[in-house]
Amino acid sequence: MSLQAFRLDEKLAERRLQQRLRQSKTHDSAQGVWLVRDGRRFRNFSSNDYLGLAAHPQVQAALVDAAGRYGVGSGAAHLVCGHTREHQALEEELAAFTGREAALLFSTGYMANLGLIQALAGRGDAVFEDRLNHASLLDGGLTSAARFQRYRHNDLAHLRTLLETTDANARLLVTDAVFSMDGDQAPLPGLAALAREHQAALMVDDAHGFGVLGPQGQGAPAASGCSADDIPVYMATLGKALGTFGAFVAGSRTLIDYLTNFARPFIYTTAMPPALAAATRQSLRLVQAETWRREHLQQLIRRFRREALAQGWPLMPSETAIQPLLLGEESRALALSAALEKRGFWVTAIRPPTVPVGQSRLRITLTASHNHDDVDALLAALSELRESGL
Repeated sequence: MSLQAFRLDEKLAERRLQQRLRQSKTHDSAQGVWLVRDGRRFRNFSSNDYLGLAAHPQVQAALVDAAGRYGVGSGAAHLVCGHTREHQALEEELAAFTGREAALLFSTGYMANLGLIQALAGRGDAVFEDRLNHASLLDGGLTSAARFQRYRHNDLAHLRTLLETTDANARLLVTDAVFSMDGDQAPLPGLAALAREHQAALMVDDAHGFGVLGPQGQGAPAASGCSADDIPVYMATLGKALGTFGAFVAGSRTLIDYLTNFARPFIYTTAMPPALAAATRQSLRLVQAETWRREHLQQLIRRFRREALAQGWPLMPSETAIQPLLLGEESRALALSAALEKRGFWVTAIRPPTVPVGQSRLRITLTASHNHDDVDALLAALSELRESGL
């Protein structure tokens, strides 16, 4: 059978007609306030490098130093011979930072979520997920052998109804802490209470909260007053606020030992390079020492929201670094993104299927690397485009 039977050209043409075709755009610079593409510089308002650590000199130096000692690749999976002292130290430091007994590194957040849900929930069990969860969480539920149900976004009453009608052997509640396209936060205390009431386990993906939220950057659980007992399964990524790459799961020693033996994406994948583990350890130290990064970021968020709302833009209800402008149709989001690009701003248009039909948007992200002048420049451009009718 040839590839023609899969109708690749037809499906791509349909995406193009819908203005939903996606293609990578190549840049020639490090992550930071400025991106360089084809010789042009753009103020970058699309990066998840929330604390500005991806190109931090100390993080770079830690990477280079460790590469000199360990080489580049890890050479094998963790359980074969790919687990170095840097990996072990990072796991121990992440566990201590999040207030858990142990932690386990995964090569990507997607793999962590697939591995977690598939390992924990099987036939006869049930997985309940927020409808707006990240694709990796939804795929984990869909590909597990458990019964998979989605509840309305942040709707505790709907979730309660689903829990009251299940006869599953074991129940796993799964939510993002900060929703990546909307920027709003899950009601973690309410979810923890429902989990206790219905003898379920709560799993939280804190990819966009870890390092950013909470007094020490310990994430959404710390910010909302939830304990390790409230959230026994905690996952976060390292490629956003920490500026490196990979992900981890933190929890009880029993949970981590179990995942080490049953999470297939951990068992059968080459470990992250040890130099990246060393760089992440340095990032974690900076997260704890340089509290000004979170404080400055919060100031920028408040400033941007105040002024953008005053201009009349349809901001979504987010208090995080993710500030989406909800525009509706794909054509409008693409037009506004292109107009900003002409003015020297990089702000990506988000379209279906990443978001529901009719909810295309610009996903503006603020970082600690931005200053007030950067934000004011973006606001001035938005004001000009608003007045022009875009």
